[in-house]
Amino acid sequence: MIKIFLIRHGQSEWNKLNKIQGQKNTILTELGEKQALYMGNRLINEKIDIIYTSDLKRAYDTAKIISNEINKPLISSDAIREINFGPWEGLNTEELLDKYKDEYLTWNKEPDKLNMDGVETLEDLKNRGMKYINNIIKENQNKNIAIVSHGAMLKVIILGLLGMEMSYYKNISLNNVSLSIIECRDYNNVLTLLNDTSHLKEIR
Repeated sequence: MIKIFLIRHGQSEWNKLNKIQGQKNTILTELGEKQALYMGNRLINEKIDIIYTSDLKRAYDTAKIISNEINKPLISSDAIREINFGPWEGLNTEELLDKYKDEYLTWNKEPDKLNMDGVETLEDLKNRGMKYINNIIKENQNKNIAIVSHGAMLKVIILGLLGMEMSYYKNISLNNVSLSIIECRDYNNVLTLLNDTSHLKEIR
């Protein structure tokens, strides 16, 4: 069995400002660094063999803190970067509603149907992420794998591994430094944990 630990990055400066990040290279806040440390402590006894991470700084720095805590190798890749939000990146909710109201409402209600110039579709995001994830699975049979990435990317990975349609994207929420676990068993991939942040209860 392969056990996949899916981890969203810690709080970033733009998370605090409620700005769309996408592939912009934002940094962790002091709280975000502390959140990553708590995640590392949680994973010490999970027998993780290897960590894969997005190369964007907020994810990579989260993964590096975890890697230092559990003393496991770290591999970064642009394949599991966050969705490319193009012209939305750097805008807050108020600005999005002012400049892209119809498209932003579509993203919130039916994100799988958003088709906008310069913005990566969920289907393209899934194809990008799952190609990398499937290769990781092939290379790490019977191992425990940690993947540190971003909200949108992790949600499409979960749906992809479970064989679910992208229309269910809107029904999943992943908090900063949340942990979700999928077990790749002989006959099925099984979600055993979703968006768990119990390791952060002391710093909420």
